[in-house]
Amino acid sequence: MKSIMALAMLCACFSASAVDLPKSEFAQADAALRAGEADRALSMLSSMPATAETHQLRCRVFFMKEQWDDAVNECTTAVQQDGQNAENHLWLARSLGEKADSSTFVTAFNLAKRARAEFEQATSLDPQDGEALSDLGEFYSSAPSVVGGGNDKAQALVAQLQKIEPARAHVLLARIAESRKDYGTAEREYKLATTNNEHPAFAWMTLGSFYRKRERWDDMQAAIESGYKAALRDKRAGAALYNGAAVLVKGKRNLDLAVKMLDLYLSDYPKTEEAPAFQAHTRLARLKAQLGDKAAARQEREAALKLAHDYKPALGLSF
Repeated sequence: MKSIMALAMLCACFSASAVDLPKSEFAQADAALRAGEADRALSMLSSMPATAETHQLRCRVFFMKEQWDDAVNECTTAVQQDGQNAENHLWLARSLGEKADSSTFVTAFNLAKRARAEFEQATSLDPQDGEALSDLGEFYSSAPSVVGGGNDKAQALVAQLQKIEPARAHVLLARIAESRKDYGTAEREYKLATTNNEHPAFAWMTLGSFYRKRERWDDMQAAIESGYKAALRDKRAGAALYNGAAVLVKGKRNLDLAVKMLDLYLSDYPKTEEAPAFQAHTRLARLKAQLGDKAAARQEREAALKLAHDYKPALGLSF
């Protein structure tokens, strides 16, 4: 989920040796992470000094693998070692949020409050990070007031976000409208996010997800197809293909296109942290089994486990 600005921030956080030596082990571990090679990234990191940078990278690997306890522990250490790094706080907030979603009510309550504080700290340290502002706004719009949520707080971020990344501002406005059950405004804002956008494929897939939740199946299909066409013109939109396939799977529509998008992402696009390759292989395994090709499904499962040997969703598949 790295924008150009977020990637620049990450590079700025590297140690001087990592910046001076792009072929260093740290840079290679970071490249492995972004390629979805979880096992290789962790193996490389295990031999490096336990710095804030390496703890953050380990956190992000565990985050991709959906191992929330380990992700929280690693990012907590990264924050303790370098509390002035906005990305350390951002990744801790994300990890806490995911852990909250899979926890009991009381535990989730405390984790959500911690996540809010970390999101706020991240945006305080770097007010120009559109990705962090967007995450904080989404938290505000979806979380109850008892843990610090509220549409008024989300709305207060819109003007700031509009100056940095207008498309993200439209998406945040749409999410605020959705939480108010103002679906007409939500649809309009999601559509606006697809215009004047350097990478519109992502916005089209988000619009498709909105239509899926409203059970507007034809509109969902049309939005995903528009996103697919936009992604064909944008090599940086591999994660959009991944996201669009997920929408089709959840909507139980056009699974052949979902397979096509995932196959295309894995074969022809740079891999991204937002769309881990081992997760894409796992999703393909399920889809191909569902479509009757169990031999291909087994191959996809094996490909996933070669990248992340203990990824539970892949381990749980049997054909």
